[in-house]
Amino acid sequence: MAQIKIYGLKDNLDKKRDAISSSIHDSVMSALEYPKEKKFHRFISLNKDDFIYPDDRSEEYIIIEISMFEGRSIEAKKSLIRELFNNINTATGISAQDIEITIYETPKENWGIRGMPGDELALGYKVEV
Repeated sequence: MAQIKIYGLKDNLDKKRDAISSSIHDSVMSALEYPKEKKFHRFISLNKDDFIYPDDRSEEYIIIEISMFEGRSIEAKKSLIRELFNNINTATGISAQDIEITIYETPKENWGIRGMPGDELALGYKVEV
């Protein structure tokens, strides 16, 4: 399971939402062996006054937060990060300087999905990759 939030300036996200989402999902499927149908993205569009970032970032700056079950290897998480930088840049032109990624891992029992604790779900895919 992975829930993904993407924060950025409204104008940028409005123009690039579909390409960013596709790039993220392609990266997750590749690096984490995630099923195609499991796509959970939330775009948080912010006005300039509500999104403060350093001067060495452009208006294309985005923050990606990934919440997922624990269990992926360090190599799989590093692969995901590398693929995100590459795929988003290729699809949108957003540079690595303007992309920040944070992965939050939690135990399955800390999730509630489809009426039950996450550790009781039959997922249909592996988490330990």
